[in-house]
Amino acid sequence: MTDTTRKTRILLADDHALVRRGVRLILDNEPDLTVVAEAGDGAEAIEMARADRPDLAILDIAMPRLTGLQAARELSRLQPELRILMLTMYDNEQYFFEALKSGASGYVLKSVADRDLVEACRAAMRDEPFLYPGAVTALIRNYLDRVRQGDSIPDSALTPREEEILKLVAEGHTSKEIAGMLLISVKTVERHRANLLQKLGLRDRLELTRYAIRAGLIEP
Repeated sequence: MTDTTRKTRILLADDHALVRRGVRLILDNEPDLTVVAEAGDGAEAIEMARADRPDLAILDIAMPRLTGLQAARELSRLQPELRILMLTMYDNEQYFFEALKSGASGYVLKSVADRDLVEACRAAMRDEPFLYPGAVTALIRNYLDRVRQGDSIPDSALTPREEEILKLVAEGHTSKEIAGMLLISVKTVERHRANLLQKLGLRDRLELTRYAIRAGLIEP
């Protein structure tokens, strides 16, 4: 790694100085990571983040004054570009889901921090979620429970009609052709197309087509 490579600047928050020292040793040992600030509680973490503008905050879940979850929610609001990882002793599904809701992109267990933390930092900076194996199991179980109970899955899930229209758009049909095939008005097709773009965060037919290929709706 060359000297020109910019290091990821990290804020580390944990109320145990010994834990901070251990975690800092792991991180500072990496050529692309550096701890620029340390905090002993959630409120201090917010102050430090404001002052030092780190790229990544690693927050212990259980801290005095403000918990890591409370700090994460506030930091997500104040600095949306800041990546956040939660560090915890607890392999607890509730904490895990709360961490995701609070804006964290990863959840690392202290017991395996020496193995997982560096990878989690790099994943967060790539804008990828980091989940330890137990968390993956919890996510899948939660998803399957919701399916069984007939709940709607995530907000971005497409309705059967939207899926149908996405497939036809991706196959190159015009709105008029789609309207004829599905026996609906052109206006309705256009409304669905606009909804699809907004829901999926896409810009045009080309991106819709790529999405349809990834979703297995059409062959590449």
